Amino acid sequence: MKLQLIAASIAALLCTTTVHAETWNMSAEQPDANYLTQNVRQFAADVKTATDGKLDFNVQSNSVLLKRPEVKRGVQQGIVPIGEFLMSALGNEDAIFEVDSVPFLASSFDASEKLWKASREQIAQRLDKQGVVLVYGSPWPPQGIYTKTPVTSMEGFKGAKFRAYSASTSRMVTLMGAVPATIQTAEVPQAFATSVIDMMITSPATGVDTQAWDYVKYYYDAQAFIPQAIVVANKRALAKLPADQRQAVMDAGKRAEARGWASARDLTAKLTQTLASKGISVQPLPAPVAAELAKIGNTMTDEWSKKAGPDGVKVLEAFRR
Repeated sequence: MKLQLIAASIAALLCTTTVHAETWNMSAEQPDANYLTQNVRQFAADVKTATDGKLDFNVQSNSVLLKRPEVKRGVQQGIVPIGEFLMSALGNEDAIFEVDSVPFLASSFDASEKLWKASREQIAQRLDKQGVVLVYGSPWPPQGIYTKTPVTSMEGFKGAKFRAYSASTSRMVTLMGAVPATIQTAEVPQAFATSVIDMMITSPATGVDTQAWDYVKYYYDAQAFIPQAIVVANKRALAKLPADQRQAVMDAGKRAEARGWASARDLTAKLTQTLASKGISVQPLPAPVAAELAKIGNTMTDEWSKKAGPDGVKVLEAFRR
């Protein structure tokens, strides 16, 4: 009789655990080998450990659940409860979301981290009003320019079909005299192979992910800006979790944010070296090009400040302090 009671108690306990266990599909943007996706997976593992498996994030990488332009809306609508995407993809909604992608405003990791800290609260507030919670941000490496042929002056960009991936990069490309073409990361090799694009601005991480040595010969280490990938969660779904699970998610997010900055700093030189080891000519920007791009950066900083309004001015003031 005692054994039966014990068995019944264990069964009841297991049922209770099962009832309270929850699995969330999570959209990750990049392939599994990308350090950002590895960070997402570690974040998910931390949450699972902290909640004793009661909250499990089923990470789906390489944008198989939702493409970049779809992720934020997908999280808002609850199509997925949590997802990762490039923040500047929201630039057409609100200029504050593209503060990280203003060319040459914050080119180094130290400067970019200061800019992120100066703008993070406003970014979180904007997202919160839209029903999503900013869990963490993680930086890409600095952005450089990939070309099939060498570029020695701004004339080299005139009329070129140039891959852009956000409103900010499209504007930069236009000011450079090139023609922007929006191409998703996974489509980059095919776009080069079919001459849809001749050039692109992106990170050494994307260059390695897409095996850029198969379709370009030159990489100019422009360090134009350092964009943020952000992870956001559906506000209502997060609020429905027990308090300890909500705290576990946000605590894991803090660790993921710190880990993301450390990884980006550590890996950038290695990723750039990989490009060189595969036969790409890695060079600094030619001085005449660097000077003209700096002017474009000043123009775009002024434009961004006007678009972002008083809140943008506050961010710039805080950053420059």
